[in-house]
Amino acid sequence: MNLIVEISQTISATLRDIAPIVLVLLGFQLGLLRKRIPHLKQVLFGLAYVVLGLAFFLFGLEKALFPLGKEMARQLTDPAFVRGEASGSLHWYDYYWTYIFAFAIGFATTIAEPSLIAVAMKAREVSGGAVGAWGLRIAVALGVAISLSVGTFRIVTGAPLHMFMMVGYAIVVVQTFFAPKMIIPLAYDSGGVTTSTVTVPMVAALGLGLASSVPGRSPLLDGFGLIALASLFPMITVMGYAQISDALSRRRNTPSKGEKP
Repeated sequence: MNLIVEISQTISATLRDIAPIVLVLLGFQLGLLRKRIPHLKQVLFGLAYVVLGLAFFLFGLEKALFPLGKEMARQLTDPAFVRGEASGSLHWYDYYWTYIFAFAIGFATTIAEPSLIAVAMKAREVSGGAVGAWGLRIAVALGVAISLSVGTFRIVTGAPLHMFMMVGYAIVVVQTFFAPKMIIPLAYDSGGVTTSTVTVPMVAALGLGLASSVPGRSPLLDGFGLIALASLFPMITVMGYAQISDALSRRRNTPSKGEKP
């Protein structure tokens, strides 16, 4: 019975969240354009699917992904587990299993990110195949994986977030001058599409769980910031991927000594 009540409350909250979007669309369609909504029955069915899908997704996050992420962080940083792997007092490098887990979960969730899949498919389509969908997805996933490893290192050590952000964006600015012009807007967008429906819940749960488990860390001060890093590093890896691909392409097309061009 409690389960039905909780699901009903989640659906009701989702309806309230979606209502402003529906009102804006209806206002422009009926008030400004003054035209009937085409395929009204299909639109209503689709809207119902959206409401139910979002409601069940949010309910699943609350019941499964958030608790799972916090529990994994708690177990990996449990002093008994860490001391079982290390002797003496604990240091930042004794938490290496935490860094490995962050890298693995960051890569896996990003590869499965629906928004990234959609962007990668469109990028391949509009570029005529010049931008490979899988190459882009792997480059972005590596960026998120590295960012989570760096982010968990930051939480363990208590290092200030702004230092990582300043250095990271300095690298992005420098790369922008040297990366192929075609890839720069796509690289900037890649930082945004990673922080979406699948990645954000696990990243947030990991950060909060880790900050709650590591001695001396504050969930409010140290638990957040992983998502910011997850938006930054994919820009670096996507532009780096394009720069490496461009360099290899030029090398293949450059005639060797004694060979006529």
